[in-house]
Amino acid sequence: MVSLLKYLILICSVTITIFPQTKDIQQKKSELSTIKNEIIDLENELTAKSAAEKKSFEAVEILSRQNALINKILSGLRAEIKTKELQIEDIEKKINKIKSEIKLLQDNYAKYVVAIYKKEEYDELESLVDASSLQQALMRTYYLQVFADQREKDLSELQDKKNELNESKTLLTKEKNQKLALVKSRDEEKKVLLQKIQQKKSVLKSIEKNKQELKKLIAAKKESQKKIEQMIVELIEREEENKKEQLASMEKSNMNKNKIVDENVGYDYDLSTSSFASFAQLKDKMIWPLHKGKVIRKFGENRHKSLNTVTLNYGIDIKADKDKNVYCVGEGVIAAIDWLPGYGNVIIVSHKDEYRTVYGHVSEIFVSEGEKIKSGSVLALVDEGVDGFVLHFEIWKGRDKQNPDNWLEKR
Repeated sequence: MVSLLKYLILICSVTITIFPQTKDIQQKKSELSTIKNEIIDLENELTAKSAAEKKSFEAVEILSRQNALINKILSGLRAEIKTKELQIEDIEKKINKIKSEIKLLQDNYAKYVVAIYKKEEYDELESLVDASSLQQALMRTYYLQVFADQREKDLSELQDKKNELNESKTLLTKEKNQKLALVKSRDEEKKVLLQKIQQKKSVLKSIEKNKQELKKLIAAKKESQKKIEQMIVELIEREEENKKEQLASMEKSNMNKNKIVDENVGYDYDLSTSSFASFAQLKDKMIWPLHKGKVIRKFGENRHKSLNTVTLNYGIDIKADKDKNVYCVGEGVIAAIDWLPGYGNVIIVSHKDEYRTVYGHVSEIFVSEGEKIKSGSVLALVDEGVDGFVLHFEIWKGRDKQNPDNWLEKR
């Protein structure tokens, strides 16, 4: 019965490993299909434009949107590759364990064979005849039977382990092949992304001195700043609502009122920031999101020289030097990744004590929503716009905008 139970557990574990839930697979395929169809639709929209329209702000936004969608595909592929690597690691550990168990069984059986050889094929019947009493003969019979059963059990277990080893090796080969296929898909998507970035770069050159197109860009950024503020408020409201729900649940269950409230209730992923280091202590010594970057638009009002217009900046705009990596300024969790007109890809990171940082105008993204990250982790690469490689960076405390100049370490 125990052997049968072990066998059923083994079969179930192998089945789960080889055949993930069909619902999850179908959902992922459906999401991927939706994203790819949207990319195709945007490509058709771009193709339908006239030669002049292909050198407009709208064309830049189409390419920017396509890049954001490709980033979503890349993010999913990276997550799948990481999962495969962990599965492969587990299978390799299992194979090594089985090999050790097989060696132990073989060594034990070898010792038995050597013992028999040294006894010159010891006759079990003779050992019974030599017994000094009936009781001794019965005892010898019992132990000989136990010994014989154990030998048979060892041989059976050895064969089972060899079969298990072969199954694990087959599974390992399959997982490695699937990982190779995922890596190939990832590399192909990265090539497409680089092509789109180059295509966008070409269009940007056409509009960088076109005042009419620049006005469209500024208008889009103005609307997106409101959208960022709305996203921040929505994050706060969701977290506040979830805390209320949990407190109500705790009271209903008569749980310990001193228990720490888990901030991730109601989320598809854990957004709790309670275990993170203090964000407030970073004031005046915060690392820069772009190393050696230079601020080209400060917090608050800014005048556009060529258009002679004044715009309000909720953060600062930093122009990159040689290093195009965008770094997270403090320990946190990726709360949101979205695409906004004028800013392209935007990442929002939640930190301790209701602080949040915003990183706008990034291209290739290396993180996923719900991922916990350390200070100094690379989030993405800065994207190229009409002013070059410029990152938009904001700091929020609850619903209040903060001046990043008061936080970043002085240079």
